[in-house]
Amino acid sequence: MALTEIDRKAWLIGEHRISGEKKYYLANLPAKSDLRTLAATIKARWICEQAHQQLKEELGLDHFEGRSWQGLHRHALMTMIAYAFLQHRRLRAARRKKRINGPPPQPTLPAERHAILELFARPPPQRCPHCRK
Repeated sequence: MALTEIDRKAWLIGEHRISGEKKYYLANLPAKSDLRTLAATIKARWICEQAHQQLKEELGLDHFEGRSWQGLHRHALMTMIAYAFLQHRRLRAARRKKRINGPPPQPTLPAERHAILELFARPPPQRCPHCRK
């Protein structure tokens, strides 16, 4: 199938940061897209990359050593479920405070993971907390 002239059009977006760093992006948004939409599309990619990096570093997405397609999908699903659970705990602890500038809300994802691991490492209580027997 041949590409038409309309299919070939794309935006080349350049970003010059205060640090002097230059970044370039390609986007295939419509020609009438405004600058705010272009910037939002570019920044949305950063969020996806950050999530993927945390899935690999914190939750072991890159530790899969199986040989089946189904096994890979199960491993990926389990790491994504763990990621969603940790994000839920983190955002609940931060009381969903939205920050436009600055670091992400505290506690961080690694801090939440460590807190859960510490809960598992505690010795079980000698008495039942519900019936006190």
